[in-house]
Amino acid sequence: MNRKLDDEYYQLLGQIQAADFVLVELTLYLDTHPHDQKALQQFNQFQQYSTKLKAAFEPKYGPLFQFGNSPDGENKWEWGQGPWPWQV
Repeated sequence: MNRKLDDEYYQLLGQIQAADFVLVELTLYLDTHPHDQKALQQFNQFQQYSTKLKAAFEPKYGPLFQFGNSPDGENKWEWGQGPWPWQV
């Protein structure tokens, strides 16, 4: 069963993807500049922002991750319900 996708779905998903992209880039930078406090502060801010976005997305549109990284609500397994984020 597919959930109804609305403008908010795409907006939240785009924000999640952008925040996670920043996190990947900051991770790479921090691997070579581990003492850059400004970069570390930015990483922590984007990590919190990404978590907040995912917490808003998942209850309404379903899990983003499998393997226990995304809680499944209301005592039902929703992972099999698409579309998955990589399918849109």
